[in-house]
Amino acid sequence: MKKALLFLLFAALALLLTTLVALVLVLKIALAPSADEWPARFKVGPATLEIGVPTALRLATSSWFAPWFAGRRFDTPQGPVQVGWNEASNTLQLDCAPCAVQVPSLGTEPLRLDRLRLTARRDGGTLNGMLEALPAATAPSATASDGGENLLRARWDGRLTQKALQLDIHVAEAPIARWYTALAPSIPELQRARIDGSLEARVQLGLPSGRYSVQPQISQFEVQGLGTEAMLNARSSCGPPARLATDSWLARAVVAAEDQRFFSHPGFDVVEMLASLEGNQKAGQVERGGSTITQQLARLLVTGSERSAERKLRELLYATEMEQTLGKARILQLYLDNAPWGLGICGAEAAARRYFKRPARNLEPLQAVWLATMLTNPQVALDRWRSTGQVDVARAKAVVEGLRGVGRGQRDALIKNLESARFAAPS
Repeated sequence: MKKALLFLLFAALALLLTTLVALVLVLKIALAPSADEWPARFKVGPATLEIGVPTALRLATSSWFAPWFAGRRFDTPQGPVQVGWNEASNTLQLDCAPCAVQVPSLGTEPLRLDRLRLTARRDGGTLNGMLEALPAATAPSATASDGGENLLRARWDGRLTQKALQLDIHVAEAPIARWYTALAPSIPELQRARIDGSLEARVQLGLPSGRYSVQPQISQFEVQGLGTEAMLNARSSCGPPARLATDSWLARAVVAAEDQRFFSHPGFDVVEMLASLEGNQKAGQVERGGSTITQQLARLLVTGSERSAERKLRELLYATEMEQTLGKARILQLYLDNAPWGLGICGAEAAARRYFKRPARNLEPLQAVWLATMLTNPQVALDRWRSTGQVDVARAKAVVEGLRGVGRGQRDALIKNLESARFAAPS
């Protein structure tokens, strides 16, 4: 009897193993990418399958195959994903909770959501559905009139080919406060800030390339309650203030180098943000921040320089309020008095005296351009200065081209002098 039971047990295990192997083989054959198909690797238990993504998407949204996945849960790099299927509407539903979404152009840390829900319905090569983001239930809410609704919703449409999936996403207009509670629910500023205004966006996304473009619409964005008015009388730890007027050579050169639309934007520059996203996508890493002088000041005085989306979102809140409480002239003064210039030096006055042995207000135009050119990366600029006797001449010329209130003749003379300029490098 025992031998018979053992035989049956081994036979059942062998049958189960054979069935699993057969299932993996069937999936491997059925989902194997063709020569011109977009491929991807997918783990099924201990096995790794190479699948054709378009084929897998068609299967996952088909009425005869998708119900088999309903109720199943998969672990993904973004988080656990629960699969659902609505038979009445032939709609696939995926719930990622909690969910981490990596956006390389926004920093090394992913955006973290309590729940991300995707619904998808397919009609031939056309797909459509909804995308919903929900913040953590315990997240503090910024003060805003949003009717108690915390969801961010987006409608999406897609065109599927053998090689790619092109998506057009329309994120419905929502209070900016709701965007913050969905995308950065843990930042402390949400406990005390009043955030007004609304945001909607259109996004075009290509897969598998990951290339995307964004067209945001921001309306009446204002922030109150962060206490930035106290910065009106703030003293810098960098030493004596430079007390530079906005039309001084160094102030104008810094604006030309760091934020050419400084006097016209509300603390953030959408044009520059989009340009930085485009540049970072091409580079495959964060090379261009897109921050205004006001945002940089917020980083210097409050948020620090951690490369993360949450830090950028905090920085944006402070910058928006600072524009309202401080005004352009004071923001520029504070930035000049706190900006880093290498060698452990911060502040324009200390930099002018260390590098050119004179007060900041007495800098010659060429010296002002030289210092402003260093701001992007002071250490790299210093290394170049020591090895070649110059800073980045191409960038310095761009700074000269961006100077406000300078005639063509004086501009051309400055550019010519840059090419031959040599200043003693600091030791």
